[in-house]
Amino acid sequence: MSLDNVKHVLLILSGKGGVGKSSVTTQLALSLTLAGKSVGILDIDLTGPSIPRLLGLEDAKITQAPGGWNPVRVHPAQTLPTHQPTYLPSRTQESNNGNHEKPESPNTNDQPTSPQIGPLYAASLAFLLPSRSSAVIWRGPKKTAMVRQFLTDVLWPPLDYLLIDTPPGTSDEHIALAETLLKNTTQTLNPPTSSEEQILSSLPHLAGALVVTTPQAISTSDVKKELNFCRKTGIGVIGVVENMSGFVCECCGERTNLFGSGGGEAMAREFGVRFLGGVPVDLGWGKVVEEGGWAEYGRVEEGGGDGGREGKDEDGGGGDGGMEGDGIRSAEDLVNGNGEVSVDGASQQKRTDKALLVERYRSCKLCEVFDGISRRIIDIVETPG
Repeated sequence: MSLDNVKHVLLILSGKGGVGKSSVTTQLALSLTLAGKSVGILDIDLTGPSIPRLLGLEDAKITQAPGGWNPVRVHPAQTLPTHQPTYLPSRTQESNNGNHEKPESPNTNDQPTSPQIGPLYAASLAFLLPSRSSAVIWRGPKKTAMVRQFLTDVLWPPLDYLLIDTPPGTSDEHIALAETLLKNTTQTLNPPTSSEEQILSSLPHLAGALVVTTPQAISTSDVKKELNFCRKTGIGVIGVVENMSGFVCECCGERTNLFGSGGGEAMAREFGVRFLGGVPVDLGWGKVVEEGGWAEYGRVEEGGGDGGREGKDEDGGGGDGGMEGDGIRSAEDLVNGNGEVSVDGASQQKRTDKALLVERYRSCKLCEVFDGISRRIIDIVETPG
């Protein structure tokens, strides 16, 4: 089976469409690679695959190999270019008054850091279609067969994590996914004490499901069905992430709860599962994935606002359920859209425009949010219990 090289399998689920599962999957994958993990993304949203576009790989193709398919490589394991200063998310600290401050560098004299990242791979039906506009018009049995083929025929290299991005609902794809995974994985990390448990310990670890919602009731009412699906199929729930959890203005720092607030946390509490945090709306993320550029903060477009005056972001929280380091930092601590570290509008270092997605993602505020979420997931998944 093609999952033989996979240590942990993590499902990204939601009973509601349009809540940002693919965006959460992509950012979680990038954050895990920044933590040094080797990661794969399996996109089983057969009729509306979004992963190739988010990764900037719409023209890529899966290649045939003896025994199956080779996934598309997004980036290899490598050391990212050194930048000074680089405020990596894991080094963010929060002061007692709630404001995020620059942490002390672990290196003397603020020496620049060169993070070692893990490799990232992806597989999607979009990589097999003749064009990005090709429609997939399949009935249930063919969808089921395709999902099972993806789980058995993709030749993944050694991976720490395989993230499976799913379509909304609890239908054919989800049933085929659950049946195949529960048959070919184990849900325990306890040390084996018998010969039977030794066999099970050699199987991939089905870590569980990450359930994505947005704050409003119309979303949580549908996402609750996904939590019930996990209960009925015996798939554990790692936790709930509330996407689109507020919007912080780039110029004035004012926070607006576009879709309400607290719905995801209340739902998690109702079902007795972890709330892993809230992810705010961030225009910088759109610039990274849609425009292929760098996130830019703290500036007013010429002719906008009050005549081009530079603004500054204030702490916007992020609905992170109390996790330290998951909020919004001020603009001067972040990287501007030209790949330069900006302090009071002064560019300190220029970066290349043809940087990897994972490197450009480090300029986005959401990188800090997902660093906290990913590190908590690593603690949950890799701790036997």
